[in-house]
Amino acid sequence: MKALFIGDVVGKGGRGAVKKLLPELKREFNAAFVIANGENSAAGAGLTGKCVDELLAAGVDVVTGGDHTWDQKSFEGEVKNFDRFIRPANFSVLQPGRGFGVWRNPVGGEVAVISLLGKVFTRESAYCPFETVEKILSGLPGTVKNIFVDFHAEATSEKIAMGHFLDGKVTAVIGTHTHVATVDAEVLPGGTAYLTDVGMTGGRESVLGRKIEDVIKKFRTGMPCRLEVVESGVIRLDFAVVDFDYRTGRASAIANYSRETDV
Repeated sequence: MKALFIGDVVGKGGRGAVKKLLPELKREFNAAFVIANGENSAAGAGLTGKCVDELLAAGVDVVTGGDHTWDQKSFEGEVKNFDRFIRPANFSVLQPGRGFGVWRNPVGGEVAVISLLGKVFTRESAYCPFETVEKILSGLPGTVKNIFVDFHAEATSEKIAMGHFLDGKVTAVIGTHTHVATVDAEVLPGGTAYLTDVGMTGGRESVLGRKIEDVIKKFRTGMPCRLEVVESGVIRLDFAVVDFDYRTGRASAIANYSRETDV
């Protein structure tokens, strides 16, 4: 069985690329389950209910969040309407939404998806992601064999450590957040697929999905300025495909890819 994981969706252009490319990608890779990080899908910062609706309608099965989950104030109240969206599980329990879920895979078995936020260089106020995921795994029913973790973190060392920590315990640990795809996709010794960062779904000619000239101005001047999102033109969709045995939850292969489309 194959699962497809889409990198951070940036703005309207990113959502448009998912809508245009995902149906064909699902056919090409025979993907039974699709996960997408959508925390930048609302104008590059946070999510709205409309953004989640668009991604789910395009064929995404579960949308994950990250450190920008609450950037759009309206989403606080909207999140309760979506049982296929999860925000980082190591946020405070007082925050709305949930950090993991289990869904029936129409092809066979159940799929659990867990969202985690790193602490290094991100939000030191988040609870320890290692302790958090340990508690979640200990509470999952034994029938749930297929477990995917979106580790939204900045530090590569923290991501790699999480991969080894969860090796043999989950199907895949996929890193998000940096918007830059890495080339270290591998199946670890215990049967867990690992990738430090899957990349992004955003403007090809951009700096992490933002207009190049805006970002250069900010770096050169050090002054606050608006970093406009690239919403049209050529949009690159970065994704990973994980092959796994749904009966055991063990992965046999992982590879990352990029496709482009005009939006």
